[in-house]
Amino acid sequence: MSDKNNEKNQNTSSQRKDLTKNKGNVNGEEWWQKTKDFFSIAFMSTRGVIYTLLVVLLLVILFAGGLGAGYFASLVDDVKVPSKEELGKKINNIHGTSSLVYNNNNLISPVSSDLIRTKVDSKDISQNIKNAIISTEDENFNNHNGVVPKAILRATLGEVVGLGSSSGGSTITQQLIKQQILGDSPTFQRKASEFVYARAVEKDFSKDQILTDYLNVSPFGRNNKGQNIAGVQEAAKGIFGKNASEVNVPQAAFIAGLPQSPITYSPYAADASLKSPDNLSYGLERKDTVLFNMYRSGYINKKEYDEYKAYDLKKDFIPSSAPDTISHDYLYYTIIDEAVDHIYDYLIKEDKVSESDQKNDSTKEEYRKLALQKLQQGGYTVQSTVDQGIYNAMQTAVANFGGSLDDGTGQVQVGNVLMDNKTGAVLGFIGGRNYQENQNNHAFDTKRSPGSSIKPILAYAPAIDQGIIGSASRLSDYPATYSSGQPIMHVGDPGTNQMQTVQAALNASTNIPAYWLYQTMLKENKPSQPYMEKMGYKVEDYSIESLPIGGGIDQSVVQQTNGYQTLANHGEYQKQHVVQKISDDSGKVIYEWKSNPTKVFSKATASIMNELLRGPIRSKETTKFIDYLSSANPNLVSSIDWTGKTGTSEDYTDAWLLLSSPTVTLGGWIGHDDNTPLGSGTGVVNQANYMANLVTAINNSKAGIFGDGQKFELDPSVTKSTVLTSTGEKPGKVEGGPITITLSGETTTSHWATSEGAPITQYRFAIGGSDANYADAWSKIVNFNGYSNRNNR
Repeated sequence: MSDKNNEKNQNTSSQRKDLTKNKGNVNGEEWWQKTKDFFSIAFMSTRGVIYTLLVVLLLVILFAGGLGAGYFASLVDDVKVPSKEELGKKINNIHGTSSLVYNNNNLISPVSSDLIRTKVDSKDISQNIKNAIISTEDENFNNHNGVVPKAILRATLGEVVGLGSSSGGSTITQQLIKQQILGDSPTFQRKASEFVYARAVEKDFSKDQILTDYLNVSPFGRNNKGQNIAGVQEAAKGIFGKNASEVNVPQAAFIAGLPQSPITYSPYAADASLKSPDNLSYGLERKDTVLFNMYRSGYINKKEYDEYKAYDLKKDFIPSSAPDTISHDYLYYTIIDEAVDHIYDYLIKEDKVSESDQKNDSTKEEYRKLALQKLQQGGYTVQSTVDQGIYNAMQTAVANFGGSLDDGTGQVQVGNVLMDNKTGAVLGFIGGRNYQENQNNHAFDTKRSPGSSIKPILAYAPAIDQGIIGSASRLSDYPATYSSGQPIMHVGDPGTNQMQTVQAALNASTNIPAYWLYQTMLKENKPSQPYMEKMGYKVEDYSIESLPIGGGIDQSVVQQTNGYQTLANHGEYQKQHVVQKISDDSGKVIYEWKSNPTKVFSKATASIMNELLRGPIRSKETTKFIDYLSSANPNLVSSIDWTGKTGTSEDYTDAWLLLSSPTVTLGGWIGHDDNTPLGSGTGVVNQANYMANLVTAINNSKAGIFGDGQKFELDPSVTKSTVLTSTGEKPGKVEGGPITITLSGETTTSHWATSEGAPITQYRFAIGGSDANYADAWSKIVNFNGYSNRNNR
């Protein structure tokens, strides 16, 4: 019974297990079915979304493509492609070295540049280099028409969807156009123009022409002298010491790899040293990449690729070397400075820079940098005004006779400028005793007190021009003081206690007469400022009392020479210049000097001043120039009509001698850079001796330069007045003072620039002076003329 019960129980248990098992199978099938249904639904839903997105994307692409095509077409329509001739000029416009030349076109010096480039013909470039460049920079170069369609699409879509226009993958033709014509602006307009230009270039020029120009213009890093180089010829010479036609395949591969990142891949550092192994590896790895490209493109086979890759290129790098140094001097830098100014003006005009932008300091700075860069790399020829023979003679003279300036106070520096009177052209100059020892340009850059040499320019000529004085007028040289109470001195002399003539005041260079003359001009509102500004002088304060004797004014030698040039040129100022013309390497003239005289003084005034300025030179009171010139070359004393003036600043710090002939003006300054005094007689004697020898040397280099036999003539417009020698005014009844006489006596001719001429003698007949001074002066005049102790009507 128990066994039956057990069996029954087992059967019952087994049935339960089978039932449970069947139930589990049912549930699993349902779960699996549900799972399959879920994924099926999900897949179909996702597929629908994907299809929808693909359709939308396709529509977007089609729309963007159409929009991009229209956008690209609109940009292309605006591009005006130059003619074949113009296009050829631009892509072949690969500039050589700029140069400075004398006025006879003989070379002064190449213009130093931090970029060295030598243009070569296609036949002078190894096919190895051409193959390497094509395989690396533009593998389809020989087959495309200047552009790659996918690049256009990529650039257009990038612009349309706002990803920018930079697409990379430019063809060699495009790269050439970017470098030579359009620049590297990131705008899509430039990119569109680049595509159009590339098609035009490919149509009009051969593949070999395009490739050759590209290889001549592209940057290639640094050479073994640390200089920046462009063009494959300089790369081959500066890295491997070979011509571009002679390089082997590994060398060609190295060169071809450089344009992508010239400075990184260059084997040389800025100091010309060979880079460290780690830094050198960048260029060598780039070389291997180029070799692989050559292999892939079929220019070399697998065996050659392995062989060239294993080639030890490091042994081919030529040793580092110091750059070739060109010894520049005062002449080089003076011409460069002015040339940059003219190229700056040219660029401003070409780029149509607005007047407001021209006042922006950053704009001016950028354009000045660009002007210098253009001069250094643009292949310009700068023709100077400097006469080669005269300039060399002046340098020889300062070398031979500069020592005569030394007076025991240390080496005396010197600055001289020889200027053509009619044009203002600088024919020659001396910047200093020795450029290698002292680079200060004492002719153009050093500005010092002109001392009494400013008197004719600032006081006497403007006063004559405005009818304040004539050539025989009198000026007070009685003791006087500035408003501060400080005595006005002249070489330790407080005054000569007389009413001096204009001629005597200029000959002796007395200070008090110039002081009174200038004060009178200010009092009568007849200032000299308009005259000075027309001649290019910059004076901060015209009210300074000592201004007419050189106080409060510093000028360069070239500026002072320009002032005297104005007097020697009939009163017409021609701005000094050292550049005559600038041409680019196509022969196009971008600057040429044109005569633009400024009328400063009347012809009458200028001719009167020239008559008066013979005195300071011929009288020998302030310079022994004539004596020394008589010893050096007597003919130059008798045949040349010399005019001029000396100048000495306070404490003998500066000494000046300005000399004019009817054809040229020679300015001269001597002094110390640290403003320490010269000896008291250095200007009168030493400078006179030096200048006499300088004049002789200049004349020996170019006979007739000083105008032998020519004369400064009195202009017909001068008014000639017969005046009393004693007063400088006409005889007649004296009025305006405590005595009443009709004065007569010895007469002379006084030259006036105004039609009125000299007035009838007044009691205060001179310029300046106090009542006591006139009482003394009249006592001398009356006694001399026999009028003592009596009045006459």
